[in-house]
Amino acid sequence: MDRTAPPPDFLRSLAIQTRVIGALVMREIVTRYGRHNIGFMWVFLEPMMFTSGVVAIWSFVHSHTTRLPVIPFIVTGYSTVLLWRNTISRCGNAIEPNRALLHHRNVRVVDLFTARLLLEIAGASISFMTLATLLTLTGLMPPPDDILKMIIAWLLLAWFSMAFGMVVGSLSAVFEPTDRIWHVFSYLFLPLSGAFFLVDWLPERMQNLALLVPSVDCTELLREGFFGRVIHAHYDLFYLVVVNLSLSFVALACVRSVSVTVEGE
Repeated sequence: MDRTAPPPDFLRSLAIQTRVIGALVMREIVTRYGRHNIGFMWVFLEPMMFTSGVVAIWSFVHSHTTRLPVIPFIVTGYSTVLLWRNTISRCGNAIEPNRALLHHRNVRVVDLFTARLLLEIAGASISFMTLATLLTLTGLMPPPDDILKMIIAWLLLAWFSMAFGMVVGSLSAVFEPTDRIWHVFSYLFLPLSGAFFLVDWLPERMQNLALLVPSVDCTELLREGFFGRVIHAHYDLFYLVVVNLSLSFVALACVRSVSVTVEGE
């Protein structure tokens, strides 16, 4: 075997696109947060501050009538909101400010989406892990029951958010009001997302309807991973995978369609 032979075209292309996405991520960080002060740290400090504020308010003014401690309940719920809402919202305006970059041969529309998606998911993930760790060390939160379940739930929700984000971003490129419509819809969707209730609390006839919302299934699995047998979680992993796969195919078709239009200009 000739060890000096160049790598296959696929591996070479993969390495190039990885460097492209890395450069786009750095560009996003510098453009959004600047080079001064704490810079990149705002990626996860900002969502952590929001979550901390919500936890503080609920702890002081909310009368929690269940046996569940309010702090971990809100942390596990609001962190999922920041993951799906921020990830999808950032894709809404991903193409227009970066159209000039598409003149570079190796920069594609999917790279613009991927850079923003990775940045938002990384920020939300670091924020959740950091806040949960600090609250656990200070005794305000018990340690999780099953970390593996929590990781699976987080990855499934991130997958859903990435696919949905690409759909919203693609539609925004061809129909400008899409981004504004999504922002309104995200607020209306908030009480239905599963962040502030357990499915088991709902009337039986409403539970199956609630589980049709993918974020509800993910949040239920996340909370089962944290609280363990203290709660009776409801979720359907097969349904989640099917929805995510279907949405991913739709997302890739949308990206392909808008790429032909935008990159051809």
